[in-house]
Amino acid sequence: MKKRQLNPKKLKLIKGIVAGIAGVALVGTTILSTMSTYENLPKRITYHEYQEYLANEQIDIVEYFPNEEFMTIYLGDEKTANMTDAQKEKYDYPYNLIFRVQFPNNEDFRKEMLEQGVILVENSHSGAVVDFIDTYGGIIIYIGLIAVMITVMKKNNPASETGFAKAIAAKDIDVTFDDVIGHEEVKEDLKLIVRLMKDGMNARELSHGILFEGGAGTGKTMLAKAVAHEAGLNFISVDSSNLVEMYVGLGARRVRQAFKQAKTLAPCVLFFDEIDAVGAKRGNQRSHRENDQTINALLTEMDGFQTTDSVFVIAATNRADDLDEALVRAGRFDRKVKVEAPKKWSTRQQLFNHYLKDLKLADDVDTEILAKQVVGFSGSDIAAVVREAKMISFREENVEITQDNLEEAIDKIVFKGNRSYGEQQEEDTKIVAYHEAGHAIATLFTENEISRVSIRGMTSGVGGAVFGVDKDKMFESKSELENQIVIAYAGRAAEEIFFGSKNITQGAGNDITKATAFLYEYVAKNGFDDRFGLVDYDTLVKNGIAEDKTILKRISDLSNELYAKTLLIIKEHQNEAKILAEKLIEVKTMDGTEVKELLNKQTVNLSSSALSEI
Repeated sequence: MKKRQLNPKKLKLIKGIVAGIAGVALVGTTILSTMSTYENLPKRITYHEYQEYLANEQIDIVEYFPNEEFMTIYLGDEKTANMTDAQKEKYDYPYNLIFRVQFPNNEDFRKEMLEQGVILVENSHSGAVVDFIDTYGGIIIYIGLIAVMITVMKKNNPASETGFAKAIAAKDIDVTFDDVIGHEEVKEDLKLIVRLMKDGMNARELSHGILFEGGAGTGKTMLAKAVAHEAGLNFISVDSSNLVEMYVGLGARRVRQAFKQAKTLAPCVLFFDEIDAVGAKRGNQRSHRENDQTINALLTEMDGFQTTDSVFVIAATNRADDLDEALVRAGRFDRKVKVEAPKKWSTRQQLFNHYLKDLKLADDVDTEILAKQVVGFSGSDIAAVVREAKMISFREENVEITQDNLEEAIDKIVFKGNRSYGEQQEEDTKIVAYHEAGHAIATLFTENEISRVSIRGMTSGVGGAVFGVDKDKMFESKSELENQIVIAYAGRAAEEIFFGSKNITQGAGNDITKATAFLYEYVAKNGFDDRFGLVDYDTLVKNGIAEDKTILKRISDLSNELYAKTLLIIKEHQNEAKILAEKLIEVKTMDGTEVKELLNKQTVNLSSSALSEI
């Protein structure tokens, strides 16, 4: 005989009623208990009765509060007759020997008590606060306990499991492939999948899962929504961080519930955002019992699709290396798609145009210049720049957003601070100007471009910057990596040439850090150094056969060689560096075109003898 199952809604209602009855019973018990406590307060007597007890020397202790209306008296009996004062203060007097009486509060009161040999106890705390605590403290504690119990019951109650999976009907999804700027190759691949979805191909035949890998804000969620919209499917979004909590088994139950909801709304896209929150490798430091149970449930559900199911699973992560191998094997997330920040400045220009299209812009706004300044920015980063520019424009009471507003917004995001408008030391300004002029000259004369040079101080401590332009190419050659190191060293080289080796500053600290990373790639990873050879140093370290001195010595020698090359470039173009630095002191910021015009360099002069091979 088939077991009859209760309707889920009725089951939730029954559980709610039971919880309510339990809560009412607990509150009622608490109130009755508190009322019984109030009924057991000391009996009140008249002042005349008190005087009789005092005259008969029956009072052992009087306890009072200077600002209160009543005092408490403790009468002695045969047990306290032979006690010392200290013993009486510790003695637990029977309830029938404790009374309340009007407090006289006169000057003779204390004297009278001392003459009678009565122990006088004066309490000095605030009566109002104590009365409130005495009166309502028990209720407050019990209400707090009830609130904690209700919260725990809600957390463990399946009826409370809402909010971790959000469903959007196909007709309500407002993101299309046209709204996702860039990622053209990715979109072409996804369009093929969408076409197959429309043709009725089910999830098992098409793909068990699609995994979007990429940094934050690169458009992974937008792409997932676009797939659902273009295919005409419902969209269910699950925030993976909400799947795992402190309650054992809750994460696994929520995973099963998400898939159950997806099958109910099929055909649909089931999207797991930040799946590394639950999909981390089992057995590592981030793994624990609840996490393992959750990922096991996820693996089981992805293996349990029937051929009639039309649930297309898509997940996103920016930590693909942390995912469990069983999760990313063929048959689960067997289609992996890289979603990266746009590498072409033209794509970033499209993003700027998209986010600025509905705003009032000044005539000087040039999105090409802006796009070339934000190398490595994602779509969400550019959106943040536009939002920040709107705030800056509002602060300055501008009717339109200007180029300077947008560049200040870029500076705030890049340097994590605000522009400093305080008076700068003249000597500091001069050092920063020549330092950045050195970077700019090295950039121009190593066949690279500049989008902007700025020496505006920032509250984060950054004194200036040169914004380079990325190249539309996949690979970087040996000479290009050498040039990156030269550009990084050029600020220090300019300081040494113009101010002397004893007057160089710590301003090149960040440049040296970048150069060191480039040097390590050059020698230890890419095999560019003839003396060190085609060797991956990390592999040597992993196998315990490397000597630190070997790599450190070669990196140090190469650093000195490239710094010497940098000094030659700056010395050869010393006049140009001086002209640019003095102009920067005057105007604070210049775009790449202005720099070239100033130096009369419409095309980069590559005839420098300093560019010979090392």
